[in-house]
Amino acid sequence: MIDWSDHLPALQVIVPMLTAPLALLLRPRGLAWAAATAASLFAFAIAILLTLELLGGRIFVYNMGNWPAPYGIELSVDAFSALVLLVITGASSLALLAGRHSLDADIEEHRQPHFYAAWLLALAGLVGIPVSADAFNIFVFMEISSLASYVLIAGGTNRRALPAVFKYLIMGTIGATFYLIGIGLIYLMTGTLNLADMELRIHEVADQKPILVAAGFITIGLALKAAVFPLHVWLPNSYTYAPNAVTVFLAACATKVSLYLLLRFDFFVFQPNLVDHDIQFSYFLMPLAVLAILIASGVALFEKNLKRLFAYSSVAQIGYILLGASLVSVAGLTASVLHIFNHALAKGAVFLALACLASHYSGLRLENIAGAARRMPWTMAAFVLAGLSLVGVPGTAGFISKWYLITAALAAGNTGLLLIAVIIIGSLMALAYVWRVIEAAYFGATTAESAVLREAPPVLLAVTWLAALLNLYFGLVPAVSVTLASSAAESLLRHVP
Repeated sequence: MIDWSDHLPALQVIVPMLTAPLALLLRPRGLAWAAATAASLFAFAIAILLTLELLGGRIFVYNMGNWPAPYGIELSVDAFSALVLLVITGASSLALLAGRHSLDADIEEHRQPHFYAAWLLALAGLVGIPVSADAFNIFVFMEISSLASYVLIAGGTNRRALPAVFKYLIMGTIGATFYLIGIGLIYLMTGTLNLADMELRIHEVADQKPILVAAGFITIGLALKAAVFPLHVWLPNSYTYAPNAVTVFLAACATKVSLYLLLRFDFFVFQPNLVDHDIQFSYFLMPLAVLAILIASGVALFEKNLKRLFAYSSVAQIGYILLGASLVSVAGLTASVLHIFNHALAKGAVFLALACLASHYSGLRLENIAGAARRMPWTMAAFVLAGLSLVGVPGTAGFISKWYLITAALAAGNTGLLLIAVIIIGSLMALAYVWRVIEAAYFGATTAESAVLREAPPVLLAVTWLAALLNLYFGLVPAVSVTLASSAAESLLRHVP
């Protein structure tokens, strides 16, 4: 009898990938959305099953076509990849459930099958990266997700998305090219593309200079993809001008996947084999993380477009993730991986709340939403809860990861004290720019006509509140996310001498 749980890693990719061409054939309005939503929910269910099995002590290694690695393509799922899969599939499912109304308005009926097919391809590419243990296969999934993401961002009615997508395409292509050059150098020196086999063979290479060059290419390429400061220039406009549901999806998970790959490559392949690479890793990323937190938060303080404001906030939050990783410790990596999950919760809920506001406010600018809390009290209450999580207020998910980050920094001596000061300043700046939105919505002047109660569509509002309450739940009951994050941190450091 077939045990279908053995095939979960492959099904994670196959379900959305095979549903994509089916969506192209579903012409009546709503059918393509229904197929995409069903496939996304199915993928989310698979991610949950994988997580439950991993928490029970199971290890997932799957050889495509029964060809053993390194000759065949290997899929594997551990605690780190399971957490990222939950983020990707959960974000996709919530965005599709919430975005039906707005996507119908943004996407012409004859283009909807193509749009939802691209959505499923983006989903398949993004989930393919965490489950793949083959470096070139990761590149293939990276390109699938990137090309589909360009279509999603440009798929709405806002023509300003076109130059934003063009910039994203150029930067994304450079990042992918750098990654491919690095992989080519490693393959030239080791003769393998399997990550585990690569780790074993690199230390046998007599001349390590090509490996160092490869590490540089791969790190910079993935930093471009992850919008690491100052390589983030493609991100603000892409989030701002994309359809609201697309922003929810990509803001929650797109950069997180590249960060996942950056950490996995560095800790699994380079740090076990290159002398003093952990110090180089820290010296390279820690200053960039500090600059991202301070400068991006500073820009957000003066930004009036709400989507652009929280796009810069995402650049700052990526800084927190890199700051934890740059400590190269179990505590630091636990905080880093945990913030990948918690920031996805907070930022997804924030952009869902902005999608609610966009259902009745044509321009998402501070001056346009004056008095919005009187008109949409439930929407703004959800926004406040998500904003508190983004700041890191106790009782929310965002507090848990920042607490772990401060705890990790305390072990770093005098440098750690400076990092704690940066974390606190960054959190206060986040409180300031979240408060700007709250102040405009709750205390801004409004006319009697615009003060009439008119909430967002019920499904959109319900999904927004679900995302907001998840921030509260994982702040009060963080056992699952902390367990996955600590297991991921120990797994990453297990490969470091």
